[in-house]
Amino acid sequence: MAVHDDSATVASPAGVPRTIRTDTIGKHTLRLVAVGKTFAGLLITAGKQKARIDGEDPDAVWRELKALVGKSSDAYFGFEGALTRFRSFFPDGFQSAHFEKSERDYKLEAKRRFDEQAPLDEALTGTGYGEAALAVFRATNLLSPYEKTRLQPLLRGPDADTFVQAAARFATGDIKQALATMSAVLARHDCAKWTVATYLPFLWRPENHMLLKPVVTGDFAERVGHPFAHDYQPALDPAVYSSLLDLTETTRENTLMLNPRDNIDLQSFIWVVGEYRDEWRQAE
Repeated sequence: MAVHDDSATVASPAGVPRTIRTDTIGKHTLRLVAVGKTFAGLLITAGKQKARIDGEDPDAVWRELKALVGKSSDAYFGFEGALTRFRSFFPDGFQSAHFEKSERDYKLEAKRRFDEQAPLDEALTGTGYGEAALAVFRATNLLSPYEKTRLQPLLRGPDADTFVQAAARFATGDIKQALATMSAVLARHDCAKWTVATYLPFLWRPENHMLLKPVVTGDFAERVGHPFAHDYQPALDPAVYSSLLDLTETTRENTLMLNPRDNIDLQSFIWVVGEYRDEWRQAE
């Protein structure tokens, strides 16, 4: 696939080029054009073509075009910048004692207790796990106090079993239907939030699932140039979660030198890059 940073117009020996997809992201217009048997992706800003991508796979061209939008952000510093920032707080990476104590141990302890009190295979169809779910929501600082308060009437009420069972189905891979069920239940309690929907699956299976904290994750995606920055929406839509998983895998691929063990490490990486303050650096 070729990327051109010029303003050449699309020409097609087979006839008139045909626009097959367009989108607007911020100040940018994205256009996918069929050119004979190939495709051209055009990035247009302020009425001027800023870049063009050519390729044979329209989906691949479109993904690369969206990635270019991310790289054009003023906040962009790429994964190189993300790694530099993370290492400024944790020079020895994920396996350091400082990282374990600050970011990992308490999450593993919450997971251990939850696995004991609400085993995934039993929670899929079992009942009476609302109190265990409420306890694990309270066991970490991954949700805000406001979100935790909203969860108490849900997890101590008649909707508790429906929610926990749906979260368990989500964890085992039935994402679309489970998310629809959770969305309906959570809306009744004014807590249809991504943090709430993804928290239990993340703890049950951190090798497969990711916690979504929208603000910091969107900021991180913008900084590394990932389309999630523009794919995100508050509604509990499976397409948003799919984009999150793609961001997670991209982050894994770009942090292999740190030997991430699971998505607990990667969620912490995103948090550290986006939210840590300079004064939190470990003293020399």
